[in-house]
Amino acid sequence: MGHWWYRNILEPGKLPLLLALLSFVLSFLITRVITRLIRAGRGPFKNVTPGGMHVHHVVPGVILVVIGGFGAVGSSNHSFGALLSAVIFGLGAGLVLDEFALILHLDDVYWSEQGRKSVEIVVLTAAVVALVLGGFLPFGVNELTHDERQSRGLVVMNTATNFFLALLALWKGKARTAVFGTVIPFVALIGAVRLARPGSPYAKKFYANRPRARAKAGLRAFHHDRRWAAPRRKFENFIGGTPDPMRAVRAGEGSGAGPVGGPGMGGGPGPGGPGEAAGPGKPGGRAEPPAPH
Repeated sequence: MGHWWYRNILEPGKLPLLLALLSFVLSFLITRVITRLIRAGRGPFKNVTPGGMHVHHVVPGVILVVIGGFGAVGSSNHSFGALLSAVIFGLGAGLVLDEFALILHLDDVYWSEQGRKSVEIVVLTAAVVALVLGGFLPFGVNELTHDERQSRGLVVMNTATNFFLALLALWKGKARTAVFGTVIPFVALIGAVRLARPGSPYAKKFYANRPRARAKAGLRAFHHDRRWAAPRRKFENFIGGTPDPMRAVRAGEGSGAGPVGGPGMGGGPGPGGPGEAAGPGKPGGRAEPPAPH
């Protein structure tokens, strides 16, 4: 065990990366536990609302990422500062990506169906970093022999080929395959040669006048989703909490209501926030509380 630790973690200088990954996962899990307790009305935790403004935890997350990132750049590889900066960066990244869906939609979708994107991006990030820790390098550079690494042309060609395969998989609507394909080129190759997902840019461009290919792609996507969608949702619900169906409706109504950070999501009064005026289904004009996170 000691030999493995030295050879795979200490010697290649991967201890900061390991600490960043552990703190990233721990930050996400603790944050999800706290937000689920707030949502259930249990425990001592409350939303942070100084002056009535709901501060999302992505805000301290960004601050920690900036501190940890610059600290890591300014520290030597094996110093205590580098290790501490890695931990700070991981903690901040966990807070930021836990609200990735909010950043993407610019709306308070934390407990809605759109909020699943946050859980998915966290899982993908942790998995890719774990693969890098395990010895995989992006775009198959680790698969080159010693002689091949001496030739810059071969290195560039190998990297460019693997990058193209990952990009093609992404163009075909296979984002997860493309992400994993950056560290496992064979995965990118599978995604690149198989049929595109319906609705992907590739399918719209090349399947428009090919009804058989379009139908085959749709059927394959249907069978894939029927097999894997339910287990994936159960896993996401287990680690991230079950979305609230009503939150999806309110999030859709509140789109564009105001900038993130005010009532309900950080903006001024508008649909979906506590400042919404009285209307049908809201007797007495009572405001809806912000999402508990």
